[in-house]
Amino acid sequence: MDFNLLGKSGKEFPASPEEAQLEVFENEFGERDFLIQFECLDFTSLCPVTGQPDYAKIDIQYTPDELCIETKSLKFYLQSFRNTKAFNEKIVNTILNDLIEACQPKWMRVKGAFAARGGISLTTIAEHPALDKTNL
Repeated sequence: MDFNLLGKSGKEFPASPEEAQLEVFENEFGERDFLIQFECLDFTSLCPVTGQPDYAKIDIQYTPDELCIETKSLKFYLQSFRNTKAFNEKIVNTILNDLIEACQPKWMRVKGAFAARGGISLTTIAEHPALDKTNL
């Protein structure tokens, strides 16, 4: 397996999600369903109106099919949002769409719990293949 980020130092974070490269590897346990969970406690993006930073905890859960997401590439991908101006809802749905494209999971959920601004916090949950409202 040839990775562009794993095992290599000195790489710079991509300037945008479009420049980021999500890397994957083969799921060796394809006959078994299991859950993979990532937690990013220091996610940052920018408000599209004010340009002020938005801080969030991003939780990603998924059941892989044939491919798994390589962790270092995910870290670089999430860091690429630091200069991205977008509403929180778009951020979460973009992450879900990009991860689905990269690994074609059996199931995936992305949850963005954004820090309070003006006394109101916002949480967005996007799920593939469909949002199960009973689990919210």
